Amino acid sequence: MSRLVYKQTIMTTLIKYIITILTGLIVSGMSAQSFSAKLIDAKSQESIPFATIELSKNRGVVSNEDGIFTITPDQMKYVQDSVFISSMGYERKGIWIATFTDSIVKLAPKSFELKGVFLTSNPLSAKEVIEKVKDNMTKNYDVQDVSKKKIFFRQSDFNNMKKVDFGFKKSTIEELNKELIDSIATLVPRESSYYREVVGDFYGNYNKHKFYVDKAAELYDKSKDVSVDGLSERLETIFKENVKPDSYLKIKSGLFGTKVQLDSVTANNEDAKKVQVEVEGNDEEEGHFQESIKNRISELYEQLFFNEDSKIDILTKSNRYKFDIQDYTFIDEEPVYIINFSPKGKKDFKGTAYINTNDFAIVRLEFVNVRPLFKFGLLGITYRENVYKGKMLFEKNASGSYSPRYLELENGNYFGLDRPLKVIEKNKHVKGRRKQNELSLDLNLQGTSLSKYEMVVFNSEDISDSAYDAVKENKNVKATYLSKYDPNFWQGYSIMEPNAAIQAFEVVE
Repeated sequence: MSRLVYKQTIMTTLIKYIITILTGLIVSGMSAQSFSAKLIDAKSQESIPFATIELSKNRGVVSNEDGIFTITPDQMKYVQDSVFISSMGYERKGIWIATFTDSIVKLAPKSFELKGVFLTSNPLSAKEVIEKVKDNMTKNYDVQDVSKKKIFFRQSDFNNMKKVDFGFKKSTIEELNKELIDSIATLVPRESSYYREVVGDFYGNYNKHKFYVDKAAELYDKSKDVSVDGLSERLETIFKENVKPDSYLKIKSGLFGTKVQLDSVTANNEDAKKVQVEVEGNDEEEGHFQESIKNRISELYEQLFFNEDSKIDILTKSNRYKFDIQDYTFIDEEPVYIINFSPKGKKDFKGTAYINTNDFAIVRLEFVNVRPLFKFGLLGITYRENVYKGKMLFEKNASGSYSPRYLELENGNYFGLDRPLKVIEKNKHVKGRRKQNELSLDLNLQGTSLSKYEMVVFNSEDISDSAYDAVKENKNVKATYLSKYDPNFWQGYSIMEPNAAIQAFEVVE
């Protein structure tokens, strides 16, 4: 070997050695820190929500509603050198994490012209596309496939009392005066919010589920619950001190009334306290928290559009909806139809379905109700289920069928009560009139409540039925109470970044 060739060989080996060392340092640096960024449209500068950030096969994260995503140190180990970002209508983009320092990632809108291609081939009408979706449903959404999914679940509840007026009219019990009744009204929280977040392993299919919770948190203001207990005790004391033991209470609201023995009321209150203590003491044994989360996720699954009992009946009642092909786009590099739907007559939903042009799978669905799903109004009582909307994003798994990647459901209602209420003490053992005391109110209550459920699937793998049967749930798990949002709580765990409302949540002492 000549000296020149020998020197070149040494130099090449040295360069490879240096590259190996640097690569090792880069990888170790990547695994030691998280990576966060926000996705925006390169032209409009608007955020891009619910984009897919692919880490490796069947592993990834989803940007939140503000376009923000985070890759945790634990997830970094699955990244070879780059991650790939894709979102409907945008060019797929690769990022080499080791050299990327910006907190903003810009995606370029995808330039394409699909209409000409479809029009020159054998174009289908919107109705024909929907029929093909129904024909391919069993193949595209295998309800029997059993899997293990690493998921993040978030529940957000909001209550708003728009009006609280107990309408004090009369009381013969000195302590039950207008001042007390008005003060009770002020104790009712006008606005309250509650959040819970959970990371865990979700096992099963669309019909059977098991859930192992890794970590969970609850954010809410405890003081807005305590006041109700104190109020109940105060009222009970007043009744005990002012109402005769052998009296009974006649409770009337409008034309309707009911008779209640006072001693049974006291006994029931005591029994209720015992039951409450027993329930609280058995939370871990009963698996209340874990079971509650699993039920919420089951509800998300039940409302998937391909389930017969789903409220989203655009396929089961497709003849009562109008479908229009609006355009074409790409999702995960696959061409899709963009089909808008709206009700014919008295159906409930409008929205948009994104349907793969090759296998006719709905890969994304956005829907919102156009009228209350349920309403009731009679004798001063009003109730309306007036909000029902959500999003469903799916991805193709190794078996070729589709499974959820992101699910979101919002359910809201309005309630009102405008009725008179009388509580009358009567006693047949007292000489003279049976009526001893009376409290008369004119109730006027109005409020709204809204619940939002979100589930992100970070990775999914098929498992056998025997593996599913062997899974043990941790029913004793409890959530950690947080009085304000703490980003360090989820360090090392895969979650979807919180929105601004959650980040700003803090109990004011």
